[in-house]
Amino acid sequence: MPAIQASQEHKAAPAPHKPNPPHKPESHHPEPHKPEPAHKPEHKPEHHPPPNPHHPSHPQPHKKMSYTIQSGDTFWSIAQKFGISVDALQAANPGVNPTTLQVGQIINLPGSNNGGGSTPPPSGGNGEVVGAHGGSNGGGGYVAYSGPASNFPNPSEWASYDALWKQNSALMKYNDSDQEIGFIHEAIETVSAESGVDVRCILCIIVQESGGNPRASTTANGVRNPGLMQSHNGVEFNPADPKGSILQMVRDGTEGTKDGDGLKQLYARYGNYYEAFRGYNSGSVNKNDLNDPVGATGDYVQKAANRLMGHSWPGM
Repeated sequence: MPAIQASQEHKAAPAPHKPNPPHKPESHHPEPHKPEPAHKPEHKPEHHPPPNPHHPSHPQPHKKMSYTIQSGDTFWSIAQKFGISVDALQAANPGVNPTTLQVGQIINLPGSNNGGGSTPPPSGGNGEVVGAHGGSNGGGGYVAYSGPASNFPNPSEWASYDALWKQNSALMKYNDSDQEIGFIHEAIETVSAESGVDVRCILCIIVQESGGNPRASTTANGVRNPGLMQSHNGVEFNPADPKGSILQMVRDGTEGTKDGDGLKQLYARYGNYYEAFRGYNSGSVNKNDLNDPVGATGDYVQKAANRLMGHSWPGM
């Protein structure tokens, strides 16, 4: 994704303070992703919860499972079907060329991975608001997470969506009307149900990118990143249609645009939310060090993890 992050940072106060100055959009990469618009200190949003227990639409592979190639199959479609990443599927089939799959060919399926940020990949379409149930009450101060995704909090440790919404909607009051906050809440849940992306992750990236301000400035660093999620060449806020434009901004960042991937595609590619966040901000990922900015914002993933945990810190 483009390498500019538009994370509008807000102050992480439990209750809204006097309005903070607009956040500065975070710089994204020349790849499809975000810049950070000017707005308040970063807020704490949501993030992925633990592996999504309810996703009957995704068969869960067990160790030493195999799969017989059917017409139209690709490594991408198979990974989506079984809740695994494309990388893991390729690693389990070192001698298989994914571009020359044959009907009837048998390939290996890796065991599912429940490591840091890992949950069944989003498929969407079942109407379920993913991540809406379960989770802790949050709280605590900033933690300097670093290294690979496995060093970051497991989704089972994330704060609940209710706790994160309460925390972050208070930050949104710096810039948004109550009606706009209601539209954002509705859009997050609608898009989670459509895409299969954890509702907490959508909230987290909205706050990280724009502080939840629908009027966040559009940034451009080789790539145009507008709106609540500083998507790749998506829509901007339309005062004449606030509800519709807010919904589309959330769709653009979560489900992607014709010009760039959203959280859904990135999660399917990397197999965990933390690497997906880095890809969203930078366009590429150093899997051994998720604080490697790769040309964008170094602490982007670290802050996202703290938001998901419901932590608070000055200038969030």
